[in-house]
Amino acid sequence: MTNCRTVLSGMRPTGPLHIGHLFGALTNWRQLPDRGYRCFYMIADWHALSTEYASPAAIRNNVEEVALDFLAAGLDPGKATIFVQSDVPEHAELHLIFSMLTPVPWLERNPVYKEQVEALQDKDLHTYGFLGYPVLQAADILIYKADCVPIGVDQLPHLELTREIARRFNYFYGPLFPEPEALLTETPKIPGTDNRKMSKSYDNCIYLKDEPEVIHRKITNMFTDPRRIYRADPGHPETCPAFAYHQLFNPSETETIAVSCRAAEIGCTQCKKRLAEKTTSFLAGLRQKRKELENDRELLRKILRAGAETARAVAAETLKQAKKACGMAG
Repeated sequence: MTNCRTVLSGMRPTGPLHIGHLFGALTNWRQLPDRGYRCFYMIADWHALSTEYASPAAIRNNVEEVALDFLAAGLDPGKATIFVQSDVPEHAELHLIFSMLTPVPWLERNPVYKEQVEALQDKDLHTYGFLGYPVLQAADILIYKADCVPIGVDQLPHLELTREIARRFNYFYGPLFPEPEALLTETPKIPGTDNRKMSKSYDNCIYLKDEPEVIHRKITNMFTDPRRIYRADPGHPETCPAFAYHQLFNPSETETIAVSCRAAEIGCTQCKKRLAEKTTSFLAGLRQKRKELENDRELLRKILRAGAETARAVAAETLKQAKKACGMAG
């Protein structure tokens, strides 16, 4: 298509994906090819290594876990290129070129870098790789000359650094790279089952691979309205994480549930029982597709190999142009 635009996005393989990933990213990614975008979806194993370098054994297994979740959630390898980052070494070489011209203060001022160092104090993240991961991220995006990146508002500082790197390269060597724009996506706020941010490290996630009995158990034990002490007390659905899940998995009944909750006509136990039924039903098709893919790992690997071949063909051409522009090739 002459008006087709290119998109790059990815996820780190630090474990199986959860419902936050499904509603925050995958549902949108699935729709983009049908809206005319040329899409590259990456499993970012080098980025995972930036925090898991001391114990990387699980990364390879997690690559396949994330690939299973991608496909089960509806990403179509016939419409989008799905690949593993390290299978396209051109990313690393463009990252090296970008690292030669990226000022260190740009990286040190990155608010996400500071937040992560503070949050992950059990890991030594004072490494070149972690400080410089936005440079690799810029290479990930620009190696495909992506002009759009689907992100939430909180990720805008990441993208601005990519734009600055593209601008700086173009200033020194000529106009090769686009300055990618944010394809802003509405990301619903999905709390963890304990009402904190949903995170694997908090063990408060509902995973896409969870069996029905696991989902029922997690929802049964789920945090609810802290101001509703007794069954006869009126509820406050706007601050209840269980109600937030109803809005995702049971939208047709949310208004009725909200009214009944405020009037104390239903209790939290009854509310969560209905939520568990709706959640397991919603995820049933996804879970079945995932099981089928799990039983055919060779097909999964074939899809990833094919994706890497497609990605490399594009990346190699861009790298050739970048090297020529900065005098590294004839």
